Amino acid sequence: MSVLIRPKHALCAAALLTLGLPAASTLAQVPPALAQVDALEGLFGAQPTFRRSGAKGVCASGYFVGNAQGMALAPSSIFSGQRLPVVARFSVGGGSPKASDKGRSVRGLAFSISTPDGQQWQGSSVSAPVFFVSRPEQFAPFLQARTPDPATGKPNPERLKAFNDANPDTLRQAAYLSKAPVPASYASAQYWSTNAFELVNARGESQFARWQFVPEAGLTGLTDDELKTRPDDFLADELRLRVKAAAASFALQFQLARPADTIDDPTQAWPPERPVVTAGRLVIDSVEPGAGGACDKISFNPLALPAGIRPSSDPVLLARPAPYALSQGRRLGEAATR
Repeated sequence: MSVLIRPKHALCAAALLTLGLPAASTLAQVPPALAQVDALEGLFGAQPTFRRSGAKGVCASGYFVGNAQGMALAPSSIFSGQRLPVVARFSVGGGSPKASDKGRSVRGLAFSISTPDGQQWQGSSVSAPVFFVSRPEQFAPFLQARTPDPATGKPNPERLKAFNDANPDTLRQAAYLSKAPVPASYASAQYWSTNAFELVNARGESQFARWQFVPEAGLTGLTDDELKTRPDDFLADELRLRVKAAAASFALQFQLARPADTIDDPTQAWPPERPVVTAGRLVIDSVEPGAGGACDKISFNPLALPAGIRPSSDPVLLARPAPYALSQGRRLGEAATR
């Protein structure tokens, strides 16, 4: 039996293979990945050459310096204390490149750190301690329930209520964002991994953790009055001006789990009293003057991990590389035909 692949999905298999996935598993992962990316396009519209999630953003670069505390948790050259090159991308949540910087959506920080011995750590984080779905199969229906009906221009209220009632865990991130101030700067927001990872030390002992980037300049949000004075596009220019004057920096911290903490549900935050270990420092010292940059060719695959860091059993984490690769394949294909 032959399989017909739609043209815009033709790059999916090749993109997935770049992640090292075997051919047999590729076919198994394509349907949910397609559903997720198509649902993003359905909600936000077709946005050729842009990322399907975090479409609005700016590329930056800098360096990361790990420390002995990080090395004790995960013995990797990532934490050697060397100054390691970083490519980072700051973004506004959602799939629209015209999203307002004043919206109560997440801000994102994605990164790629490289070491001289060939190790790499890629990841993405958001300005909320929880994710918006606990299972991959919720992702597409979550977006579809919020997609406007062409006849009314608004989501179907009955459909939205039915989904929310059946999936109350998907409302936790929105509840957090509704109470949190809108960030005044990409450099003054805190970013969480939301997914758990397994840290394995030199003795083979395992510790589950979630990481977070905490701005060393402090957290700064906008009041309602300040929001009224801001344009819809201010975050990228603010970061450029800030970094031109002085580098922006973040402390990388690992929040360590206790046995009772869930590691496979990113919609559940761990108690704030859990131990936090500072493992290094991220410094941003350059921001692209416009769109594009080194970020364009990076998918920020969250399973590209260095020695000592392993993925947890979180199904959302394990499912993320496939739609990331598909989105990247579409973007690069669209750019090549322009």
